[in-house]
Amino acid sequence: MTALADRLVRAKRWLRAHPTAFDAGLALGVLLCMVTASFADAHGPHGPTFGTRAPDPRSVLLMAAAACALVLRRRAPMRVLVVTAALAVAELVAGDPAAPVAMAAVIALFTVAARTDRPTTWRVGLLTMAALTGAAMCFGSLPWYAQENLGLFAWTGMAAAAGDAVRSRRAFVDAIRERAERAERTREEEAGRRVAEERLRIARDLHDVVAHHIALVNVQAGVAAHVMDKRPDQAKEALAHVREASRSALDELRATVGLLRQSGDPEAPTEPAPGLGVLSGLVDSFRNAGLPVEVARADEGTTPPAAVDLAAYRIIQESLTNVRKHAGPGARAEVSVVPVGRTLEVTVLDNGTARADRVPAPAGGGGHGLIGMRERVTALGGSLTAGPRFGGGFRVQAILPLTAGAEPVPAAPAGTAVRTTTEDA
Repeated sequence: MTALADRLVRAKRWLRAHPTAFDAGLALGVLLCMVTASFADAHGPHGPTFGTRAPDPRSVLLMAAAACALVLRRRAPMRVLVVTAALAVAELVAGDPAAPVAMAAVIALFTVAARTDRPTTWRVGLLTMAALTGAAMCFGSLPWYAQENLGLFAWTGMAAAAGDAVRSRRAFVDAIRERAERAERTREEEAGRRVAEERLRIARDLHDVVAHHIALVNVQAGVAAHVMDKRPDQAKEALAHVREASRSALDELRATVGLLRQSGDPEAPTEPAPGLGVLSGLVDSFRNAGLPVEVARADEGTTPPAAVDLAAYRIIQESLTNVRKHAGPGARAEVSVVPVGRTLEVTVLDNGTARADRVPAPAGGGGHGLIGMRERVTALGGSLTAGPRFGGGFRVQAILPLTAGAEPVPAAPAGTAVRTTTEDA
């Protein structure tokens, strides 16, 4: 049974790959059926008989011509229908039909219905039924109400209906296949988009961790080298800050890499994510590095969502890191966190010098600090403005929504800050 099934499958595939060969075989089968039916007589003296009559040469020619036309039924279905219907009408009009040439017209009508639309099937089917049935009723030797005439009408109608059903089935299968392919493409695109977003998030977090701690390490190491000989106690204190900053950086990097290396679902973190609740510790780390920072907060009693809390912390962290790196000696920073309606305004100001590396850089240059901040704010539906202040210094202001799914927040009024599209870290 398995070998027979394999042969049938191979034969089916071969016939699909060679449709003309299939049509030639179909035409040969139809020709054999017409020739066989032409020897039958339904009106014999004692009922239906077989072999009591034989088709004449004219009928054989009509049957052969109709069968040959069926070989081209896929290439020109409408023309084949016209030819076979004309041959069937000619056989019916010639007198007592000795050959069922209408069988070829029925096959041709099925092909037209299967390869065109429904309105065309209705029009062509009714015209074919009217032509064949009308010719049989008007010119046939049998009464117009004979069952043969009604059978011809029924066969043509069933051929049109069967062809339309096949066409509808094919269209349904094609639609399902197209939807499946489109869903697969959409799934792949969605997976690619999520991978890209996750890569950006990981790069953003690693940048925030590394840039902040390495900047502090760099500053404290410079201080230790400067006072090593004259003030060893201060040098030891600076080295202690270096050790603490490097330990914090290693801990955060280890936690991040550990999450990436987990094969299953990540475990719950043992420490809370950074947020405004630990802002004082962040500010103290910059003060220990020699950057005076003043903090003004009016968010007591406000509990922002976790994503907003983390974004506010990272924005302040990155902004103070930029101040320490770029603002120059003697710079001071001011941090304010103020809830306004359904938004949280986070502002970081400094009075440092507006160096060239703090202003918008050419495309493709600079770091990723402002880009990361802008991505965080945009993902939450907020807005970010950053640029030089009038009279010197730099300003970074983020407006973050306090409600999930909030509409994008409009940017600050013109003149308070210059919107940029570059980065500083």
